[in-house]
Amino acid sequence: MQKEKIWVYLENGTFFEAKSFGAPGTHVGEIVFNTSMTGYQEIVTDPSYAGQFVTFTMPEIGNVGCNGEDMESKAAWCKGIIVRQYQPEPSNFRSEEPLHELLARFGALGICDVDTRFLTKTIREEGAMMMIASTEESDPEKLAKMLEAAPHISEVNYIEQVSTKEPYRHTHGHYDAVHFRYNEAPEPKAKIVALDFGVKRNILNELTEAGMAVEVLPNTTDAEWLIERYEAGEIDGVFLSNGPGDPLILKDEQAKIRRLIEAKVPMFGICLGHQLLSISHGYDTYKLKFGHHGGNHPVKNVATGAVEITAQNHNYNVPDSITEVAEVTHLNLFDDTIEGALQSGADHVGAAPPRSLPRSAREPLRLYRISSYDRALNRRPINSQGASALSLYSVIRPLNRK
Repeated sequence: MQKEKIWVYLENGTFFEAKSFGAPGTHVGEIVFNTSMTGYQEIVTDPSYAGQFVTFTMPEIGNVGCNGEDMESKAAWCKGIIVRQYQPEPSNFRSEEPLHELLARFGALGICDVDTRFLTKTIREEGAMMMIASTEESDPEKLAKMLEAAPHISEVNYIEQVSTKEPYRHTHGHYDAVHFRYNEAPEPKAKIVALDFGVKRNILNELTEAGMAVEVLPNTTDAEWLIERYEAGEIDGVFLSNGPGDPLILKDEQAKIRRLIEAKVPMFGICLGHQLLSISHGYDTYKLKFGHHGGNHPVKNVATGAVEITAQNHNYNVPDSITEVAEVTHLNLFDDTIEGALQSGADHVGAAPPRSLPRSAREPLRLYRISSYDRALNRRPINSQGASALSLYSVIRPLNRK
């Protein structure tokens, strides 16, 4: 594989030359860093990274290649990845293609031979920032002008790009590491729809494994139609998925969720879905300095004192002011930000780190349920060990419709 030159210009004026191993071209996006030691293919194909360049702190990337079973979605959505050393010749019995071929196929840049420790320190000190990378332009002044003219990530609705265009039913459960295949979905005990804001496949796997029949719908799905289906007993609740970008600009989604809240449709969400629930309740999210991206985030259950190690990927967080209506149940021990909350009484929001999720899906799980739903839950508490895949069903159990 021939590595071509690529030039990178950061918003703070940093400029450097590196080597390219992905698609050619020029891309603008937000640079973040991820501390995971494994799972680079899952990260690259996570729709939540749309609009971003991912800097890997793991020094060598590419050594196990890529395969169809480890895709978290149908494409690579990140603008590109930045690594210290790229291994173009993978050695793994499951490998079907090297990482650079996957990146090239979906138009994502690969940037290597970079001091990723320096970049990580820069992001930690100055925060996530915009950048431009190009195999076509080497003049830093021209790159700076191109970056300045490009829209900021907070101005782009990436959900329109990553959401499914057609409804479909998800029929896979957990991955069987003995027979190297995904399990078929077990007999469902509840029916839910998942609003796709950029959902990952392993999150859907967990929902089906927990006993839910999952129908995935586009983000443009009409709220009134969902309400009709719920009232007719066709579905038992709505799942709000993860996804990319700034939740504050998603006005249509916010309006839709507020309408579902008014109609008392049971909902629960993860990542972007949780953030949209917070905004829809009147508590705007805020942007973290450099976000939570990695596989080693300790989260404390405030009630029990238990600490779980979670994988996370989000740049935005619910505000501390949510304590006006909710009790904080989980905290991130890195920075004391809210990872979970529970609203007693009429409506409540909850979150917990689901430790049973696979490495690429172990994000803090955000859950939402409403007062009339409380009786259907038999007041069963969220598992003190965290809302695992098994306890998900207790959260979305069908209403007693008698």
